[in-house]
Formats: sequence, structure tokens, C-alpha cells
Amino acid sequence: MSSYSIGEALNLLMKQSGWKSKVTEVRLRDEWEQISGKAVSKYTRNLILDGGTLIIYTDVAPLKQELLLAKEQLKATINEYFGEHVVSDIHVR
Repeated sequence: MSSYSIGEALNLLMKQSGWKSKVTEVRLRDEWEQISGKAVSKYTRNLILDGGTLIIYTDVAPLKQELLLAKEQLKATINEYFGEHVVSDIHVR
């Protein structure tokens, strides 16, 4: 019989139940200011994480352009922040 730590057991439960992606999305929304910075956070109005694709909503055209140009860096920052591969693509709308 295998023994798991409480953290390992919770991670296994979240993966098997399908909750992990929703928990990650909620964490991403809650911690967006820490990840992206105050200015970016202030002008983004919604985040959706759908199967590894992060959709960022903003009404500020210069910010859209900046996010598109920094897409690879932002993906790396988010994945490093979570310590795992969470985001594989970013769409800005």
C-alpha cells in the first residue's frame, strides 16, 4: 500500500476530479497583480484559463499590443510562478 502526504493526496484528488484547472484559474485571477504587475492588472478586466490557453480581456489598445509582444515572456513568468506548465498560449481580446 502506498502512502501519500496530504499535499500529494490533494493534488492527486484535484487532478482526477478535474478541479485542478478551475483551482488554477481562480488562483491566476486572485494573484494576477503579483504576476503581471499593478499597471497591467489595473487595465485587464477578465482572465479565462481554458485548456492551457489564457484569454486576457482589456479595452486598452496599447496594453493589448504590449501583451501580444510580451506573450512568450508572460507565459514563462506564469509557468514559473506556478512551478508547472499552466499556460501554453495567450490570446488578448
